[in-house]
Amino acid sequence: MPKRHARRSVTRVLLKRQIRAAMARHADVLPPGLWVVRLRAPFAVAQFPSAASDALRQAARAELEQLFGRARRS
Repeated sequence: MPKRHARRSVTRVLLKRQIRAAMARHADVLPPGLWVVRLRAPFAVAQFPSAASDALRQAARAELEQLFGRARRS
């Protein structure tokens, strides 16, 4: 997870944990293999002032659910 998308280490760690949890939730319906999850856009510090905020967790979880849902359908 590059620093240019998540400047604070707390944010990067939170996102890594969210990714692992989403993978665990969807592991039984996804095809086996190695999966790579990348950030396409940065998380704005102005929008999420706290790196460990519930708003950031919910935003990350919603995006991951959408991504894994698309991966499951394809």
